[in-house]
Amino acid sequence: MTAPAGTDTRGTRMFAHYAFAPNSLGYCGPPGAAALRRGSAAGVRAAAQRFSGAWPYLQVLSRMAGIDDPMDLRVVESYWLGGGVGADLDPQVFGAELLAVIGPQAGHYWAHLSPELLQEAAGNHSFHVFGVYPWTRLLGRGIDEHPLHVLDSCRIGWGTVLSLDEDAADVRCCRLAVRDGLLELSPPAVTRVSVRVDGYSAVPDLAVGDEVALHWGQVCGRLVPHQVRALENGTVRQLRLTNRRLGRERVG
Repeated sequence: MTAPAGTDTRGTRMFAHYAFAPNSLGYCGPPGAAALRRGSAAGVRAAAQRFSGAWPYLQVLSRMAGIDDPMDLRVVESYWLGGGVGADLDPQVFGAELLAVIGPQAGHYWAHLSPELLQEAAGNHSFHVFGVYPWTRLLGRGIDEHPLHVLDSCRIGWGTVLSLDEDAADVRCCRLAVRDGLLELSPPAVTRVSVRVDGYSAVPDLAVGDEVALHWGQVCGRLVPHQVRALENGTVRQLRLTNRRLGRERVG
């Protein structure tokens, strides 16, 4: 049996840390970030249900994995980082269940949410960024800079902290790039990212040498080796499948 909802707050804390950056920028979830930065577990849980992107994944992941609570740490970690409970699920079955939830809510900009997309499906945020969101479909039209920035910012990146001050850190990480119309990860380079925004930090005790997760230019969590591997493997897999589609579109 899994623990009743609300008895373990690790999942809600992780959700809050990873969702804070896009929410504070006004991209995802309910207006304002107060529930994510200072709210109780109940407040974070209520806010999470208003994330039209992430919440359906958490629901489908928990149901298919046999876990009662969508905010269970195992579910939340698998969604944001890949691996974990989601890796044991049939990706196409997961994708079909997910599209059954989000498809009816989609407008004409989301006509790509069709059975063909199941070839790219995975129960994690990387699939949402590269497959479900429309941004990869704007590449190759002479305006790559903006969609590439959104894709690189929205995906969960990873890197090593080289130096830091109170509000920012220099992190050695790979960036997303386009070459010959296809997506790839660049060689590692140093990038300046935020550690503290308006007094809030997901990792207030950050230290040089830490491996960290990055979301919309902010440090959103500290990573251990198996999480780095899961995140890298999931990202590489998604880029391979996305590039397969982009290659077909170029030929077509």
